[in-house]
Amino acid sequence: MQNKAFFMTDLNKMEMREIEMPKIKDTEVLIKLEYVGICGSDVHYLEHGKIGDFVVEGDFILGHECAGTVVEVGKNVKTLKVGDKVALEPGQTCGQCEFCKTGKYNLCPDVEFLATPPYHGCLENYIAYPENMAFKLPDHITTKEGALIEPLAVGMHAAAQGNVKLGDSVVILGAGCIGLVTLLACKAYGATDITVVDVLQKRLDYAMRLGATRVINASNEDTIEAYSKINPKGADVVIETAGSKVTIQQTAYLVKTGGTVVLVGMAPEDIIEYNFAKILAKEAEIKSVFRYRNIYPTAIQAVAQGLIDVSGIVTHEFDFELTPEAFQYVINNKQDVVKAVIKIG
Repeated sequence: MQNKAFFMTDLNKMEMREIEMPKIKDTEVLIKLEYVGICGSDVHYLEHGKIGDFVVEGDFILGHECAGTVVEVGKNVKTLKVGDKVALEPGQTCGQCEFCKTGKYNLCPDVEFLATPPYHGCLENYIAYPENMAFKLPDHITTKEGALIEPLAVGMHAAAQGNVKLGDSVVILGAGCIGLVTLLACKAYGATDITVVDVLQKRLDYAMRLGATRVINASNEDTIEAYSKINPKGADVVIETAGSKVTIQQTAYLVKTGGTVVLVGMAPEDIIEYNFAKILAKEAEIKSVFRYRNIYPTAIQAVAQGLIDVSGIVTHEFDFELTPEAFQYVINNKQDVVKAVIKIG
């Protein structure tokens, strides 16, 4: 078996190299990766070399949304066998801190998260991974769908943080990949009136195909004014996924009295002016999202049972050998790409 990986060698530069085959520990499995999604964070690292305090130093492997097939198991592995298809949850946590012990392991300060410096990602043929973070996929779920469990988990966590329930009205700001999986999650949780807002019509068209009640194109409509005509009381839940200063500020005006705002997208600005008087007068809650926790099994079952169809969000697929071209395509065609995946093998 030969193991190759794509390394980011500089800003907007990538090259393929042959690397050693991983050696598995007793509680690990060796996985032949088959699909890796291109996430916005991967693109950001390639373009800028850092995200906040996380700085790429030296050659670096990107990619954290992945799935594949088990080809070898450690001697103490009990739940997986050779031939099993698995989706990998990309964060390995300490298991000992207060956050891990209280179930909020996504907040573990010592998490080793794929493609978050200094930890390499998964744009490679083979990876060794802990059994307890490799989740078995049912036979009828493809590994392409398996690679999409990671972004879906973000959307499901956002819906859970907003306590979206049967009959709720929801506004989702941003119709990129995370906005669209949040739409799918909110529908699965029972929301019956979902408005999706974006400035790109192609993304809004995708939102309608995936089940949005309606869309608002913010490039030619005032979002607050348009939604107030649709729902004068405001939305039960407003979920911000665009990571834009403007859309974050709009959440205070769109949420109903007693409703909930969920902040998912990370804006370029650290400090943003915000109308807290509106929030206080409405006694609205503000929740935030950092990755996800305890979601993968539920997300896999939701896809397996047909409650959520993630396959519709993939707009572009590239072969492994064309990884640099795939990234450049995503960078240069942001208006056309909703979700791109790389087929490893």
